[in-house]
Amino acid sequence: MTTTASASGNTGQFPFDFAPQRTQDADLLRQLNFVPGLKEVLTLRQVHALEHATVWVLSQSFGATTARTDNELLGGMSTEQGFYLYGHVNIAQLRQAVREALQRIASGEWDLAVHPRCGTNLSVAMLLTAGLAVGINLALPRGPILQLFGLGAAAAAAAQLAPDVGALAQRYVTTAIPFNLSVVDITVSHDFWGREAHFVRVRWVE
Repeated sequence: MTTTASASGNTGQFPFDFAPQRTQDADLLRQLNFVPGLKEVLTLRQVHALEHATVWVLSQSFGATTARTDNELLGGMSTEQGFYLYGHVNIAQLRQAVREALQRIASGEWDLAVHPRCGTNLSVAMLLTAGLAVGINLALPRGPILQLFGLGAAAAAAAQLAPDVGALAQRYVTTAIPFNLSVVDITVSHDFWGREAHFVRVRWVE
């Protein structure tokens, strides 16, 4: 993951050539409110960022001594109504973490929106592998040894590229800074597959 802002408190540093604007999603929704499902998509991107930020904050609260330590026992899944949080965490700790995550990410710690274990990275890796494999298949002679070598090279290249490309996809496509979210409540719930989790319900605010 490539960032310049850190979760330890260096805020306001965005690694590319622009910073998120507080009204950008609200303005877009007002201009294109006739587009079906636009609000749901915008909400989902913001929820996704809040989910990642909450996982980072919880990881730090579990005794991490470095600025950015990932707790692999925590995971999440976002919906347009909120996100599910999986892992051993008490609800009081989660409430505090969500409040802190929302405050920190909205105040400038934008790198909290990106997480290395996000499913976006896996999707990017699969697409890169498939694309490179097809390209190499077309470029190389049809001999089985060269084709096998090419597939191996495609997989290795995709593995190297996926973290950075996945981080870019998260930053610009699958997440957005949650300037328009307010936390409604947090409850113990079950996801679509019946797995128990905490559900952080949010609402859109202008």
